[in-house]
Amino acid sequence: MSDVRACPVCGGDHFAYKEVLWPELIDDWELESHEVAYINRQQGLICSECGNSLRSMALADTALSKYKFDGTLRDFVESDIARALKILEINEAGGLTSTLAQLPGHLLVKHPEYDMTRLPFDRGTFDLVLHSDTLEHVFDPVAGLAECRRLLNQNGACIYTVPIIVGRLTRSREKLKLSFHGSNEKKDSEQIVYTEFGTDAWQWPIRAGFKSAAIHAFEFPAALAIQAE
Repeated sequence: MSDVRACPVCGGDHFAYKEVLWPELIDDWELESHEVAYINRQQGLICSECGNSLRSMALADTALSKYKFDGTLRDFVESDIARALKILEINEAGGLTSTLAQLPGHLLVKHPEYDMTRLPFDRGTFDLVLHSDTLEHVFDPVAGLAECRRLLNQNGACIYTVPIIVGRLTRSREKLKLSFHGSNEKKDSEQIVYTEFGTDAWQWPIRAGFKSAAIHAFEFPAALAIQAE
């Protein structure tokens, strides 16, 4: 099932897979069969050793690339480079939190308890802001990204994932029926989807004031992350 040679979080090379999308969500998104396949893979391919999903692996691989580190995330957090960083994680980035929490400069906050568009930190506080599949649940994603930019220092980066339907453009769900992520059984108001991101997802960080936005493909099209600086 897996073409991934090794997990960038732990180095593991055994993976499990289960389908995670359900019919109502597939209908809400108006997904075609090939889109269902790669989103299921994005969310449902799991490292058997550390439990991280393919999307979390994409986030980790992007961060390692940013700092030009040749090794796993577990190795990275023991390095002098990583231990000097101030990192803000907005919501738990999949299963990365337990690894990142080993860093003295790591801080986790949870949206919407902490409003992603108005966070209580000084300008330029952090070297790295991370979030994973959170931005689609923020009513104003540009404001959310602008706040991430405000919190970064001059050489900082915002690295994040959103579910991207690569064959179409982004659309707002404002005038559509309510759609939820999370699970089919539990429809939590915090999981309401406001934005379905498409191939133009790079525009949102640029609109928020970032000078560059790069798509990092750990695996195309299932495992994409965005690095904004």
